[in-house]
Amino acid sequence: MHMVDIIRKKRDGGALSDAEIDAVVRGCTDSSIPDYQLSALMMAICFQGMTARETARLTRAMAHSGDTVDLSGVDGVTVDKHSTGGVGDKTSLVIVPIAASCGVKVAKMSGRGLGHTGGTVDKMESIPGMRTAIGREEFLSIVNRVGCAVIGQSGNLCPADKKLYALRDVTGTVESIPLIASSIMSKKIAAGSDRILLDVKVGSGAFMKTQADAEVLAREMVEIGRQVGRRTVALITDMDRPLGCAVGNALEIIEVCETLRGQGPADLTAMCLELAANMIYLGEKAGTIEAARAMAQNAVESGAAFQKLCEMVEAQGGDSAYLRDTARFRLSPVQRTVRAPQSGCIVRADAEQIGRASVLLGAGRETKESAIDFGAGIVLHKNKGDRVEAGEAIATLYADSAEKCAEAEKRLHAAFTFGAEPPAEQPLVLERIE
Repeated sequence: MHMVDIIRKKRDGGALSDAEIDAVVRGCTDSSIPDYQLSALMMAICFQGMTARETARLTRAMAHSGDTVDLSGVDGVTVDKHSTGGVGDKTSLVIVPIAASCGVKVAKMSGRGLGHTGGTVDKMESIPGMRTAIGREEFLSIVNRVGCAVIGQSGNLCPADKKLYALRDVTGTVESIPLIASSIMSKKIAAGSDRILLDVKVGSGAFMKTQADAEVLAREMVEIGRQVGRRTVALITDMDRPLGCAVGNALEIIEVCETLRGQGPADLTAMCLELAANMIYLGEKAGTIEAARAMAQNAVESGAAFQKLCEMVEAQGGDSAYLRDTARFRLSPVQRTVRAPQSGCIVRADAEQIGRASVLLGAGRETKESAIDFGAGIVLHKNKGDRVEAGEAIATLYADSAEKCAEAEKRLHAAFTFGAEPPAEQPLVLERIE
C-alpha cells in the first residue's frame, strides 16, 4: 500500500478504505510516513472532506494508536464532557461535582490552555497542592470513592492525533471539520467513558465563528459517537462574550466556588445547570432532562455539589481550605481599574480580545513553554448588554506589573463596542444535537 496512491485517491475525491486509513495512522504513529506526505494527505482531506464512515474509522484508529483507559472497574455509567474552548469557560469544574453529587461517575482527562482559551488543568493547579498528574490506578480509585476526578491527559494518549494536530497547525489545515472532529473524539474515546457530552462553542471567543459551522462540527462528532458505539450529545452554546465574570486561573476557581454556593453569575449558573442536567441524563440518573435539571438545581442549593468539589480536590492532594475561604488565594499584586470611555450600552464584548488581554496579563500562554501567573487575570464588572455611564468601572485587571496592566487595558478597550440600545438577547444554549 503506497502513500502516494492514498494521497492521489483523496486528492481526486475518492473515499479511503478502512485498510488505507489504518495504514496511514500506523505510519503516522511509527514515523514511517514522512511529514510531507501526511501534510499532503491532510490538505487533500481539507479540500475533499471525508465521509461519515471515513471520519469514524480515522477516529477509531487514532484512539487506539496509543494508550487507552479501561474504565470497566468503575461502578456505574461513566460520562465525559468536552468543550471546544472559550474565554471564562470554567464549566467543567462546576458541572463535574454537580453530576457526581447526583450519582454520575465522571473520570475526566483535561488539557491545558493555549492562546486566548483557558485550560481546566491550569485552573486546577492554581489550588495549592492540587495534583493533576495521577496514575491510572489512583485515578480510578478516586472516581470509585469520590465519584469524580479530573486529571491531565496521558502522555501517550492518541499519539497519532498529537502528531497530526501539530502538523495541521503549520500547514493551514486546522479548519477541516473531519480532522477537527476526529481529533476531539479520538481523545474522548481513548479516555474510556461510556457516554460523551460535547459543549461546542460558537462566537467571537470560539474556534467556530458561525452557528452553521458549529452545527456541522457537532453533528459530525455525534455521528462518530454513534458509529463507534458511544452515546454522544452535543450542545451548541454561545461564546460571543466571556462566560461569567472571571478570566484567569485562580479568579475562575473563586467564581467556581461562588457558583456552586448558588452565588455565581446568572449566565454561568444557567449554562452549568443545563450542561450538568445533560450529564445526569446521560448517566441514567434521571429519566428526562427536566428531572435532571431539578436534580442539578437541588445539588447546588443543598450544598452537595460544593462539598463534592472539596472532596475531589482533597483526594487529588489540593487544599480545600482555599475553596471554603477563597480570600486565601494569592492574586497578582498590581490591580488596575478599567473604566468606560463613554455612556451607553455594551453592544459587543469580544471574547477573543478579552482572552488575549488576559494572556498579556500573564494568565495564559502563547506557547506550550510559557509560564503562567495563576493570580493574573480579569474580573468583568460589565458585559455585553449592560448599560454603563462614562467613567464607570467595567473591569479590574490583575498582573505582576503596571506595564502588563497598561498593555492589557489597551486590548480590553478594543474589545468593547458601545451603542445607544442593547443588542438583542441571545440564548446561551442555541441547539441540542443527539
